Amino acid sequence: MDRFRVIQRPMRDQLGEGLLWAPRENAIYWVDILWQALHRLSLDDEIMTSWPMPEKIGWVVERRDRSGFIAGLQSGFSELTLNPVVCRRIVNPEPQYPHNRLNDAAVDRHGRIWAGTMDCDARLETGSLYRLDADFKVSRRDTGYIVTNGPVFTPAYDFMYHNDTAHGVVYRFAVTPDGELHDKKEFLSFPQEWGKPDGMTVDAQGCLWIAHWGGARVSRFDPDGDLERLIRLPTSQITNCVFAGTELDRLFVTSAAVGRETEPFAGSLFEIDPGGVKGLAPQYFAG
Repeated sequence: MDRFRVIQRPMRDQLGEGLLWAPRENAIYWVDILWQALHRLSLDDEIMTSWPMPEKIGWVVERRDRSGFIAGLQSGFSELTLNPVVCRRIVNPEPQYPHNRLNDAAVDRHGRIWAGTMDCDARLETGSLYRLDADFKVSRRDTGYIVTNGPVFTPAYDFMYHNDTAHGVVYRFAVTPDGELHDKKEFLSFPQEWGKPDGMTVDAQGCLWIAHWGGARVSRFDPDGDLERLIRLPTSQITNCVFAGTELDRLFVTSAAVGRETEPFAGSLFEIDPGGVKGLAPQYFAG
């Protein structure tokens, strides 16, 4: 494989996002937020399956002891099963902001979901960071964002990274052993020529990989915030990345075609060669 390859499929994503490695299926899932679709790519045979969603969807995560997923929809957290598609609302964390939606999420080692919200027009600072516990209790943990992205945890779960794409800033929180956040600090501020920080993942060495919206690349930063490497891609709006495969040594990347329809590879799904680096096994929601 060259430094990257384009996964061949019959469509492009308007806003590809929310990559998930599902080891029990040897497959990756991701969403097209604007086309309101959930996609699945089998890594056994590269057969792709898609399901229409009833509204904008930002992500899905697997459940530890039950079938199906928890999904982040515009209307809030929902239980989701496929074939047929059935959504059951859990909770809307922001009924006061009907124009907000859930945008990105991660699961911590306690099996709780951390997910951010954002203004659908990406203009207002109405976004917040929430935690959904196994008993479906939801609590707000941080606020004041325009476009939330990440969140991701370090291998020891002692830090969490979370960003505001619109402001071009990546934050780092210290995490207590019982999973509480404290000591929020600015970890990175993107210069204009980098684009904006979008989706992220952390590898087994504790380095942070960031998709660059408007920057046509994925970059790897060490725990001190120093740029360790970058991989350029043939379209500008790179949105998310995840390690996958039985050895966690395959890096998949989504992109967006919205506003960039003239770019031949906009909205493509890519596989990147991570240069011998491996990722972290995913956590499952405990509820």
